[in-house]
Amino acid sequence: MIANISFLFLVALGLTYLSGVIYAASVADKMIFPDVPSSYQNGPDTFKLKASDGESITATYLEAPGATRLLLYSHGNGVDIGMIREYLKTFQAAGISVLAYDYPGYGTSSGKASEQGVYAAADAAYRHATQTLNFKPEQITLYGRSLGSGPSCWLAERYPVDRLIMDGAFSSTFRVMTRIKVLPWDKFDNLKRLRSSINCPTLIIHGVLDQTVPFDHAKQNWAALKGEKQKLWVEGAGHNDLKQVAGAIYWDTVLPFIKDSHSIEP
Repeated sequence: MIANISFLFLVALGLTYLSGVIYAASVADKMIFPDVPSSYQNGPDTFKLKASDGESITATYLEAPGATRLLLYSHGNGVDIGMIREYLKTFQAAGISVLAYDYPGYGTSSGKASEQGVYAAADAAYRHATQTLNFKPEQITLYGRSLGSGPSCWLAERYPVDRLIMDGAFSSTFRVMTRIKVLPWDKFDNLKRLRSSINCPTLIIHGVLDQTVPFDHAKQNWAALKGEKQKLWVEGAGHNDLKQVAGAIYWDTVLPFIKDSHSIEP
């Protein structure tokens, strides 16, 4: 009798787990990639990149005359490149050129957002940076804001770059909800890449009071890094107010990290 009850319990537990896997597979993209109406139209400030999956990816390039550094910026999931243009101009004004791009289905990019589609868009941006803009890998800093940490880590795993910035980054998207890995697959598994493949100097920025991507993710990512690393933990900051709360210390940390190779501390 007890054996039968135990068997039925295990069957029920297995079915519950299987249902969770199926549910996660069916709704994950809708949760990760919200529908964000485009904030801009195609114009002189934008151009198109052709991704390997055939999608037309909208990008923008803010050139700083004479710049020897390029920031390849991957944005978060609730914005497009039109919404962050004024923010990116601060890097340009500091003498750093900026290349930013939209994911499939964002802004005026074609297609529908997915993990693989985001990777293909990031790959197109990196190829444009190195083959068209002619920046060398050692001149490129990847900046991943929130969701953008996923494609930034993916690029850092596959291509040589000078350094990486992770701002409000998760260890993986599913761990945002579950805290630990409970499914046999995951999306944007930054933690796995940081542990196994990423060795470039890395700056991790996170708000201590972040409720969207809890601060524990930053601590996990920090612990996983094997190479040179730097951190900016912002007391009193959440996910979307970090720059405002940090104030000048944000720029005093980020700009030297990009521009000065001697700013790294082990």
